[in-house]
Amino acid sequence: MASKKGIALTAIILSAITGASFLLWVAPQENQTTFVVLDYEGYLDGVKNIHEILQESVDIEYQNMRNGKISPDEYIVVTEVTTSQVNAKISEFVTSKPPEEWQESYISYMDAMKKFNAYIGETKVMANLIEKGSTEEEISETSKNIELLKSESEAFVKISDESRPQ
Repeated sequence: MASKKGIALTAIILSAITGASFLLWVAPQENQTTFVVLDYEGYLDGVKNIHEILQESVDIEYQNMRNGKISPDEYIVVTEVTTSQVNAKISEFVTSKPPEEWQESYISYMDAMKKFNAYIGETKVMANLIEKGSTEEEISETSKNIELLKSESEAFVKISDESRPQ
């Protein structure tokens, strides 16, 4: 049988661990990450180049899927990687904190990336429709949505370019 001293010591240790864990959980976490950018134009140009490469890659693989060169499942794997890269860029935009004169351009480009992500998502919907052998009407409607999202993304890129400081 355990001694009273051992039980008390165990209770004290468990209380200390529980209390410390609770304090760590309750204490406010003030270390928000900030993505530091010093060359705002250069950063935006770099993101634009990456976006163009990702767009071209998705377009090529999408056409390959539509033409039967790759399966819808293979296409979805490609889009998962691309979506991850786009999400990383969106996170950088959120944490970059550009100066006021760059904010409109940055926000517009972030919106372009969000629309691009939605575009990728809609192409995944198309992949699933193709895989399950959906009707031509469903495929046509999804195709229209894909083109709409692509053009909206391109429009935000144009707005971003036009709102860059001189």
